[in-house]
Amino acid sequence: MNEMIVHNPPISIVDLVLLKQKGATVTVNNSFEINEVDLVHEESPFRAFLFFSLFSGAIDSEPYEFRKCYSRGCLHNLCPHVSQAVMVANRYLKRDYKALEKAGITLEENLFVLEDMLARFEKNRDNFVATLILEDYIHIAKDGEKIDIEVSLENFPAVENFANYSEKRMFFSANFHVNYLGETHTCHRCFSCFAMGREGLEVQTARELANRRLVSVYTEFDKAGIQYNRILFE
Repeated sequence: MNEMIVHNPPISIVDLVLLKQKGATVTVNNSFEINEVDLVHEESPFRAFLFFSLFSGAIDSEPYEFRKCYSRGCLHNLCPHVSQAVMVANRYLKRDYKALEKAGITLEENLFVLEDMLARFEKNRDNFVATLILEDYIHIAKDGEKIDIEVSLENFPAVENFANYSEKRMFFSANFHVNYLGETHTCHRCFSCFAMGREGLEVQTARELANRRLVSVYTEFDKAGIQYNRILFE
């Protein structure tokens, strides 16, 4: 897991950065997908929204395309509220933009906008606070504060609803239960997914990508002195 694998065509932001560092000509564009998914929690079905960025472009004139999920939102307490999910998605997206910019890769820095959803929940605006993401807690720990994190992993199936069809997918997701100042706050991260019915190589690649992203998070925990349980997707 410590060896750095570079995929070409790329399947992640890290791949784009590493290919650029190896001397490839990299172009990047991105667009957004906000898809409704049907989930089940404790035998009770519910609907959530997944916030994806679709990255596309070319590596040395060879086209590529991949998606990355940035947050999950719903209308109850099983995940962040949709209005908070927009903010969480944009904060993680800005981090990726900075990584691409640092590598010398330029693109238009678009952000998620959900004006209709935000307007719909405007009356409850005072009930929502800016949601802290993992990187906030990492910075707090680097400043000397004590933070413990309990990590739990889950593979959850979901029906993703596209414009003209639905597709069953399996998601590799992690829950980071952050203990700080006597309170526990849970940060949800989806690290990869694959289409059910096309297991085989696709699930292996999705699991590898999820673990690679998870190890990157653990590395930051180690640097910050955060106590946590180190587990990986199997």
